[in-house]
Amino acid sequence: MSGADEELSGRRTGAPGDTPLTGFTIAVTAERRRDEQSVLLERRGARVVSVPVITHVPLLDDEALHEATRECIDNAPDLVVVNTGIGFRGWLEAAEGWGLGDELRAGLARAALIARGAKPCGAIRAAGLSEVWSAPSESCEEIQERLLAEGVAGRRIAVQLHGGVQMDFVNALRSAGADVVEVSVYRYRLPDDPAPVRRLVEQVLAGRVDAVTFTSAPAVNALLEVAGSDGPALLRAFDGRVVAACVGPVTAAPLVNAGVPALVPARSRLGAMVRSVTDELPRRARRVRVAGCELEIRGHAVLVDGDVRMLAPASMTALGALASRPGAVVSRAALATALPGGTDGHSVDVAVARLRAALGSGRFIETVVKRGYRLRVDS
Repeated sequence: MSGADEELSGRRTGAPGDTPLTGFTIAVTAERRRDEQSVLLERRGARVVSVPVITHVPLLDDEALHEATRECIDNAPDLVVVNTGIGFRGWLEAAEGWGLGDELRAGLARAALIARGAKPCGAIRAAGLSEVWSAPSESCEEIQERLLAEGVAGRRIAVQLHGGVQMDFVNALRSAGADVVEVSVYRYRLPDDPAPVRRLVEQVLAGRVDAVTFTSAPAVNALLEVAGSDGPALLRAFDGRVVAACVGPVTAAPLVNAGVPALVPARSRLGAMVRSVTDELPRRARRVRVAGCELEIRGHAVLVDGDVRMLAPASMTALGALASRPGAVVSRAALATALPGGTDGHSVDVAVARLRAALGSGRFIETVVKRGYRLRVDS
Protein backbone atom coordinates (compact mmCIF):
# COMPACT_ATOMS: atom_id res chain seq x y z
CA MET A 1 0.00 0.00 0.00
CA SER A 2 2.94 2.34 0.41
CA GLY A 3 2.93 3.24 -3.28
CA ALA A 4 -0.42 5.00 -2.97
CA ASP A 5 0.85 7.15 -0.10
CA GLU A 6 4.03 8.41 -1.74
CA GLU A 7 4.59 12.14 -2.05
CA LEU A 8 5.63 12.51 -5.67
CA SER A 9 6.39 15.84 -7.30
CA GLY A 10 8.43 17.10 -10.18
CA ARG A 11 8.48 17.13 -13.95
CA ARG A 12 8.68 14.31 -16.46
CA THR A 13 9.19 15.70 -19.93
CA GLY A 14 7.64 14.27 -23.03
CA ALA A 15 4.11 13.33 -23.96
CA PRO A 16 2.80 10.05 -22.50
CA GLY A 17 2.01 8.58 -25.90
CA ASP A 18 3.38 5.16 -25.01
CA THR A 19 2.31 5.45 -21.37
CA PRO A 20 -1.31 6.59 -21.54
CA LEU A 21 -1.93 5.75 -17.87
CA THR A 22 0.77 8.09 -16.56
CA GLY A 23 -0.62 10.03 -13.61
CA PHE A 24 -3.22 7.43 -12.65
CA THR A 25 -3.20 5.07 -9.65
CA ILE A 26 -4.80 1.67 -10.14
CA ALA A 27 -5.44 -0.91 -7.43
CA VAL A 28 -5.17 -4.59 -8.37
CA THR A 29 -7.23 -6.84 -6.09
CA ALA A 30 -6.38 -10.22 -7.65
CA GLU A 31 -4.24 -12.87 -6.01
CA ARG A 32 -3.76 -15.03 -9.10
CA ARG A 33 -1.90 -13.43 -12.02
CA ARG A 34 -1.53 -10.18 -10.10
CA ASP A 35 2.10 -9.75 -11.22
CA GLU A 36 1.09 -10.15 -14.86
CA GLN A 37 -1.70 -7.61 -14.46
CA SER A 38 0.55 -5.16 -12.62
CA VAL A 39 3.19 -5.34 -15.35
CA LEU A 40 0.60 -4.65 -18.06
CA LEU A 41 -0.60 -1.56 -16.21
CA GLU A 42 2.85 -0.30 -15.25
CA ARG A 43 4.06 -0.56 -18.84
CA ARG A 44 1.28 1.88 -19.69
CA GLY A 45 2.53 4.31 -17.06
CA ALA A 46 0.18 3.57 -14.16
CA ARG A 47 1.17 3.58 -10.53
CA VAL A 48 -0.05 0.18 -9.28
CA VAL A 49 -1.17 -0.69 -5.78
CA SER A 50 -1.40 -4.49 -5.41
CA VAL A 51 -3.70 -5.60 -2.60
CA PRO A 52 -5.13 -9.14 -2.86
CA VAL A 53 -8.52 -8.94 -1.18
CA ILE A 54 -9.18 -12.69 -1.11
CA THR A 55 -7.15 -15.84 -0.75
CA HIS A 56 -7.88 -18.82 -2.97
CA VAL A 57 -8.40 -21.98 -0.92
CA PRO A 58 -8.42 -25.31 -2.84
CA LEU A 59 -10.95 -27.80 -1.53
CA LEU A 60 -9.06 -30.93 -2.50
CA ASP A 61 -9.83 -32.49 0.87
CA ASP A 62 -13.30 -31.02 1.22
CA GLU A 63 -16.02 -33.50 2.14
CA ALA A 64 -18.70 -31.63 0.14
CA LEU A 65 -16.61 -31.89 -3.04
CA HIS A 66 -15.94 -35.57 -2.39
CA GLU A 67 -19.66 -36.18 -1.91
CA ALA A 68 -20.59 -34.30 -5.11
CA THR A 69 -17.96 -36.28 -7.03
CA ARG A 70 -19.22 -39.57 -5.67
CA GLU A 71 -22.76 -38.53 -6.58
CA CYS A 72 -21.74 -37.77 -10.17
CA ILE A 73 -20.09 -41.19 -10.42
CA ASP A 74 -22.92 -43.19 -8.87
CA ASN A 75 -25.62 -41.35 -10.79
CA ALA A 76 -23.96 -39.88 -13.87
CA PRO A 77 -25.26 -36.48 -15.00
CA ASP A 78 -26.84 -35.97 -18.40
CA LEU A 79 -25.21 -32.58 -18.71
CA VAL A 80 -22.27 -30.80 -17.05
CA VAL A 81 -21.80 -27.01 -17.01
CA VAL A 82 -18.10 -26.11 -16.77
CA ASN A 83 -17.68 -22.53 -15.55
CA THR A 84 -13.91 -22.18 -15.15
CA GLY A 85 -10.84 -23.91 -16.48
CA ILE A 86 -9.01 -23.88 -13.15
CA GLY A 87 -12.08 -25.25 -11.37
CA PHE A 88 -12.57 -28.11 -13.82
CA ARG A 89 -8.89 -29.08 -13.62
CA GLY A 90 -9.03 -28.89 -9.82
CA TRP A 91 -12.04 -31.20 -9.77
CA LEU A 92 -10.26 -33.82 -11.84
CA GLU A 93 -7.11 -33.49 -9.71
CA ALA A 94 -9.10 -33.97 -6.51
CA ALA A 95 -10.80 -37.04 -7.99
CA GLU A 96 -7.40 -38.46 -8.91
CA GLY A 97 -6.26 -37.94 -5.33
CA TRP A 98 -9.22 -39.93 -4.05
CA GLY A 99 -8.64 -42.71 -6.57
CA LEU A 100 -11.82 -41.73 -8.44
CA GLY A 101 -10.23 -40.11 -11.49
CA ASP A 102 -11.01 -42.81 -14.05
CA GLU A 103 -14.59 -43.23 -12.84
CA LEU A 104 -15.27 -39.48 -12.95
CA ARG A 105 -13.78 -39.13 -16.43
CA ALA A 106 -15.89 -42.02 -17.66
CA GLY A 107 -19.05 -40.36 -16.34
CA LEU A 108 -18.09 -36.99 -17.82
CA ALA A 109 -17.39 -38.63 -21.19
CA ARG A 110 -20.99 -39.84 -21.34
CA ALA A 111 -22.41 -36.43 -20.42
CA ALA A 112 -22.96 -33.39 -22.62
CA LEU A 113 -20.38 -30.80 -21.55
CA ILE A 114 -21.19 -27.10 -21.87
CA ALA A 115 -18.41 -24.55 -21.38
CA ARG A 116 -18.64 -20.93 -20.29
CA GLY A 117 -16.04 -19.66 -22.73
CA ALA A 118 -12.62 -20.49 -24.10
CA LYS A 119 -10.75 -21.32 -20.89
CA PRO A 120 -13.22 -23.99 -19.76
CA CYS A 121 -13.08 -25.38 -23.32
CA GLY A 122 -9.31 -25.65 -23.05
CA ALA A 123 -9.53 -27.50 -19.74
CA ILE A 124 -12.15 -29.90 -21.12
CA ARG A 125 -10.05 -30.74 -24.16
CA ALA A 126 -6.86 -31.05 -22.13
CA ALA A 127 -8.65 -33.75 -20.13
CA GLY A 128 -9.30 -35.71 -23.34
CA LEU A 129 -12.97 -34.74 -23.39
CA SER A 130 -14.99 -32.51 -25.70
CA GLU A 131 -17.71 -29.92 -25.22
CA VAL A 132 -20.98 -29.91 -27.14
CA TRP A 133 -21.31 -26.12 -26.94
CA SER A 134 -19.51 -23.07 -25.59
CA ALA A 135 -21.23 -19.79 -24.70
CA PRO A 136 -19.91 -17.10 -27.09
CA SER A 137 -20.62 -14.36 -24.54
CA GLU A 138 -18.95 -16.37 -21.76
CA SER A 139 -21.92 -15.64 -19.51
CA CYS A 140 -24.03 -17.87 -17.29
CA GLU A 141 -27.10 -15.99 -18.52
CA GLU A 142 -26.56 -17.22 -22.07
CA ILE A 143 -26.14 -20.81 -20.87
CA GLN A 144 -29.27 -20.49 -18.77
CA GLU A 145 -31.32 -19.17 -21.70
CA ARG A 146 -30.15 -22.00 -23.96
CA LEU A 147 -30.86 -24.75 -21.43
CA LEU A 148 -34.29 -23.41 -20.52
CA ALA A 149 -35.16 -23.04 -24.20
CA GLU A 150 -34.13 -26.67 -24.83
CA GLY A 151 -35.94 -27.90 -21.71
CA VAL A 152 -34.28 -29.42 -18.68
CA ALA A 153 -37.19 -31.16 -16.94
CA GLY A 154 -36.12 -34.58 -15.70
CA ARG A 155 -32.47 -34.02 -16.65
CA ARG A 156 -29.61 -34.40 -14.19
CA ILE A 157 -27.20 -31.45 -14.44
CA ALA A 158 -23.88 -31.01 -12.64
CA VAL A 159 -22.79 -27.38 -12.32
CA GLN A 160 -19.12 -26.74 -11.59
CA LEU A 161 -19.38 -23.45 -9.70
CA HIS A 162 -17.06 -20.57 -10.49
CA GLY A 163 -16.07 -19.91 -6.88
CA GLY A 164 -19.11 -18.12 -5.58
CA VAL A 165 -22.70 -19.21 -5.09
CA GLN A 166 -24.69 -19.22 -8.36
CA MET A 167 -28.07 -19.21 -6.68
CA ASP A 168 -30.05 -17.59 -9.51
CA PHE A 169 -28.61 -19.93 -12.14
CA VAL A 170 -29.09 -23.10 -10.08
CA ASN A 171 -32.58 -22.12 -8.91
CA ALA A 172 -33.68 -21.38 -12.47
CA LEU A 173 -32.66 -24.87 -13.56
CA ARG A 174 -34.33 -26.49 -10.57
CA SER A 175 -37.53 -24.50 -11.11
CA ALA A 176 -37.59 -25.82 -14.66
CA GLY A 177 -37.51 -29.41 -13.37
CA ALA A 178 -33.80 -30.25 -13.46
CA ASP A 179 -32.00 -32.30 -10.81
CA VAL A 180 -28.93 -30.12 -10.09
CA VAL A 181 -25.69 -31.22 -8.42
CA GLU A 182 -23.55 -28.26 -7.30
CA VAL A 183 -19.81 -28.92 -7.55
CA SER A 184 -17.76 -26.38 -5.57
CA VAL A 185 -14.09 -26.97 -6.29
CA TYR A 186 -12.64 -24.00 -4.46
CA ARG A 187 -13.67 -21.22 -2.17
CA TYR A 188 -12.34 -17.86 -1.15
CA ARG A 189 -11.65 -16.27 2.21
CA LEU A 190 -10.31 -12.95 3.42
CA PRO A 191 -6.53 -12.68 3.90
CA ASP A 192 -5.19 -13.56 7.33
CA ASP A 193 -4.35 -9.86 7.77
CA PRO A 194 -7.20 -7.72 6.40
CA ALA A 195 -5.43 -4.45 7.31
CA PRO A 196 -4.06 -3.83 3.77
CA VAL A 197 -7.56 -4.33 2.36
CA ARG A 198 -8.94 -1.85 4.86
CA ARG A 199 -6.23 0.65 3.85
CA LEU A 200 -7.25 0.18 0.23
CA VAL A 201 -10.84 1.10 1.13
CA GLU A 202 -9.54 4.23 2.84
CA GLN A 203 -7.40 5.13 -0.18
CA VAL A 204 -10.38 4.81 -2.52
CA LEU A 205 -12.56 6.95 -0.27
CA ALA A 206 -9.78 9.54 0.07
CA GLY A 207 -9.54 9.90 -3.71
CA ARG A 208 -6.04 8.43 -3.94
CA VAL A 209 -7.08 5.65 -6.35
CA ASP A 210 -8.47 6.20 -9.85
CA ALA A 211 -9.47 2.63 -10.69
CA VAL A 212 -9.82 -0.76 -9.00
CA THR A 213 -9.62 -3.97 -11.02
CA PHE A 214 -11.47 -7.18 -10.15
CA THR A 215 -11.11 -10.66 -11.65
CA SER A 216 -13.73 -12.46 -9.56
CA ALA A 217 -17.10 -11.70 -7.99
CA PRO A 218 -15.93 -12.92 -4.54
CA ALA A 219 -13.23 -10.21 -4.65
CA VAL A 220 -15.91 -7.53 -5.08
CA ASN A 221 -17.92 -8.99 -2.20
CA ALA A 222 -14.83 -9.25 0.01
CA LEU A 223 -13.90 -5.60 -0.52
CA LEU A 224 -17.43 -4.54 0.41
CA GLU A 225 -17.36 -6.83 3.45
CA VAL A 226 -14.12 -5.29 4.72
CA ALA A 227 -15.51 -1.81 4.03
CA GLY A 228 -18.31 -2.53 6.52
CA SER A 229 -20.18 0.66 7.35
CA ASP A 230 -18.19 2.44 4.62
CA GLY A 231 -19.70 0.11 2.01
CA PRO A 232 -22.31 2.63 0.78
CA ALA A 233 -19.61 5.31 0.43
CA LEU A 234 -17.42 2.86 -1.47
CA LEU A 235 -20.26 2.07 -3.87
CA ARG A 236 -20.84 5.80 -4.38
CA ALA A 237 -17.15 6.19 -5.25
CA PHE A 238 -17.46 3.44 -7.86
CA ASP A 239 -20.58 5.17 -9.17
CA GLY A 240 -18.63 8.38 -9.64
CA ARG A 241 -14.96 9.19 -9.81
CA VAL A 242 -13.42 5.71 -9.37
CA VAL A 243 -13.54 3.15 -12.18
CA ALA A 244 -14.52 -0.37 -11.09
CA ALA A 245 -13.03 -2.52 -13.86
CA CYS A 246 -14.21 -6.14 -13.97
CA VAL A 247 -12.82 -8.86 -16.19
CA GLY A 248 -16.31 -10.06 -17.19
CA PRO A 249 -20.04 -9.83 -16.45
CA VAL A 250 -19.95 -12.58 -13.81
CA THR A 251 -17.32 -10.62 -11.87
CA ALA A 252 -19.31 -7.40 -12.29
CA ALA A 253 -22.59 -8.91 -11.07
CA PRO A 254 -22.32 -7.80 -7.38
CA LEU A 255 -21.77 -4.20 -8.49
CA VAL A 256 -24.45 -4.27 -11.16
CA ASN A 257 -26.94 -5.78 -8.68
CA ALA A 258 -26.16 -2.87 -6.35
CA GLY A 259 -26.94 -0.41 -9.14
CA VAL A 260 -23.31 0.55 -9.69
CA PRO A 261 -21.85 0.69 -13.21
CA ALA A 262 -18.79 -1.43 -13.91
CA LEU A 263 -16.32 -1.22 -16.77
CA VAL A 264 -16.49 -4.62 -18.50
CA PRO A 265 -14.58 -5.46 -21.70
CA ALA A 266 -16.30 -7.10 -24.66
CA ARG A 267 -14.16 -10.23 -24.11
CA SER A 268 -13.59 -11.63 -20.64
CA ARG A 269 -9.81 -11.49 -20.76
CA LEU A 270 -7.21 -9.86 -18.54
CA GLY A 271 -5.60 -8.03 -21.46
CA ALA A 272 -8.98 -6.77 -22.66
CA MET A 273 -9.75 -5.39 -19.20
CA VAL A 274 -6.41 -3.57 -19.10
CA ARG A 275 -7.09 -2.07 -22.53
CA SER A 276 -10.54 -0.91 -21.38
CA VAL A 277 -8.99 0.83 -18.37
CA THR A 278 -6.34 2.35 -20.63
CA ASP A 279 -9.05 3.83 -22.84
CA GLU A 280 -11.36 4.94 -20.04
CA LEU A 281 -9.15 6.78 -17.56
CA PRO A 282 -7.68 9.37 -19.97
CA ARG A 283 -11.24 10.12 -21.13
CA ARG A 284 -12.12 11.05 -17.55
CA ALA A 285 -9.23 13.49 -17.12
CA ARG A 286 -10.26 17.12 -16.58
CA ARG A 287 -8.93 19.54 -19.22
CA VAL A 288 -8.79 23.31 -18.95
CA ARG A 289 -7.00 26.09 -20.88
CA VAL A 290 -4.94 28.18 -18.47
CA ALA A 291 -2.58 31.04 -19.36
CA GLY A 292 -2.24 29.84 -22.93
CA CYS A 293 -1.57 26.18 -22.02
CA GLU A 294 -3.74 23.10 -21.79
CA LEU A 295 -3.77 21.49 -18.37
CA GLU A 296 -4.94 17.89 -18.23
CA ILE A 297 -5.56 16.92 -14.62
CA ARG A 298 -5.18 13.27 -13.72
CA GLY A 299 -5.09 11.33 -10.46
CA HIS A 300 -1.65 12.34 -9.16
CA ALA A 301 -0.24 14.30 -12.09
CA VAL A 302 -1.03 17.09 -14.50
CA LEU A 303 -0.05 17.34 -18.15
CA VAL A 304 0.97 20.85 -19.19
CA ASP A 305 0.76 20.91 -22.99
CA GLY A 306 1.60 17.21 -22.88
CA ASP A 307 4.49 17.46 -20.41
CA VAL A 308 3.90 15.35 -17.30
CA ARG A 309 4.26 17.08 -13.92
CA MET A 310 4.03 14.75 -10.94
CA LEU A 311 2.32 16.36 -7.94
CA ALA A 312 2.26 15.65 -4.23
CA PRO A 313 -1.21 14.89 -2.79
CA ALA A 314 -1.63 18.35 -1.23
CA SER A 315 -0.70 20.12 -4.47
CA MET A 316 -2.95 17.79 -6.44
CA THR A 317 -5.85 18.54 -4.10
CA ALA A 318 -5.27 22.28 -4.39
CA LEU A 319 -5.21 22.11 -8.19
CA GLY A 320 -8.36 19.98 -8.23
CA ALA A 321 -10.18 22.50 -6.02
CA LEU A 322 -9.16 25.39 -8.27
CA ALA A 323 -10.02 23.50 -11.46
CA SER A 324 -13.44 22.56 -10.11
CA ARG A 325 -14.28 26.28 -10.35
CA PRO A 326 -12.18 27.39 -13.33
CA GLY A 327 -11.64 31.13 -13.36
CA ALA A 328 -13.49 31.69 -10.08
CA VAL A 329 -11.81 32.74 -6.87
CA VAL A 330 -11.51 29.89 -4.36
CA SER A 331 -11.13 31.18 -0.83
CA ARG A 332 -8.23 30.16 1.34
CA ALA A 333 -10.75 28.75 3.83
CA ALA A 334 -12.26 26.50 1.16
CA LEU A 335 -8.82 25.33 0.08
CA ALA A 336 -7.83 24.66 3.70
CA THR A 337 -10.91 22.48 4.13
CA ALA A 338 -10.06 20.49 1.00
CA LEU A 339 -6.39 19.93 1.81
CA PRO A 340 -5.42 16.66 3.56
CA GLY A 341 -4.52 17.70 7.07
CA GLY A 342 -4.48 21.38 6.16
CA THR A 343 -6.57 23.53 8.45
CA ASP A 344 -4.99 26.98 8.24
CA GLY A 345 -3.98 29.64 5.76
CA HIS A 346 -0.30 28.79 6.02
CA SER A 347 -0.92 25.23 4.81
CA VAL A 348 -2.80 26.67 1.83
CA ASP A 349 -0.01 29.11 0.96
CA VAL A 350 2.59 26.33 1.13
CA ALA A 351 0.49 24.00 -1.04
CA VAL A 352 -0.08 26.69 -3.68
CA ALA A 353 3.62 27.63 -3.67
CA ARG A 354 4.59 24.00 -4.22
CA LEU A 355 1.93 23.67 -6.91
CA ARG A 356 3.32 26.68 -8.78
CA ALA A 357 6.83 25.23 -8.55
CA ALA A 358 5.66 21.83 -9.82
CA LEU A 359 3.80 23.44 -12.72
CA GLY A 360 7.00 25.26 -13.66
CA SER A 361 5.49 28.74 -13.59
CA GLY A 362 3.54 31.07 -11.36
CA ARG A 363 1.48 32.40 -14.23
CA PHE A 364 -1.15 29.66 -13.99
CA ILE A 365 -2.43 30.63 -10.52
CA GLU A 366 -3.36 34.16 -9.55
CA THR A 367 -3.36 35.41 -5.98
CA VAL A 368 -6.44 37.52 -5.26
CA VAL A 369 -5.52 39.66 -2.26
CA LYS A 370 -7.58 39.01 0.87
CA ARG A 371 -9.81 36.59 -1.05
CA GLY A 372 -7.91 33.51 -2.22
CA TYR A 373 -6.61 32.05 -5.46
CA ARG A 374 -7.90 31.31 -8.95
CA LEU A 375 -6.73 29.70 -12.17
CA ARG A 376 -6.01 32.16 -14.96
CA VAL A 377 -8.40 30.44 -17.32
CA ASP A 378 -8.38 31.52 -20.97
CA SER A 379 -11.62 33.10 -22.08
